[in-house]
Amino acid sequence: MSVQVRLPGGERVSAAGTTVAEVIDDLERQRPGTRERLIDGSGLRRYVNVYVGAADVRYEDGLSTSVPSGAEVTILPAGAPEGARA
Repeated sequence: MSVQVRLPGGERVSAAGTTVAEVIDDLERQRPGTRERLIDGSGLRRYVNVYVGAADVRYEDGLSTSVPSGAEVTILPAGAPEGARA
């Protein structure tokens, strides 16, 4: 399944996956080093926020959060202004 991923700075890329973890794996394939910047041994790094639509995955199922086909996944540094997601 293909989804749109918004990266910091407003860049958009397509990625495949049915969970947040699978989407990050596909981003890693496209852009080596991505996984290391987003994930540590315990899950998402503290300074990274990931949203599927408007839902913060930390309050869903974390890296196992489902990503429906056509969804938008947004990756932001923690503390980014709310307007940065729009």
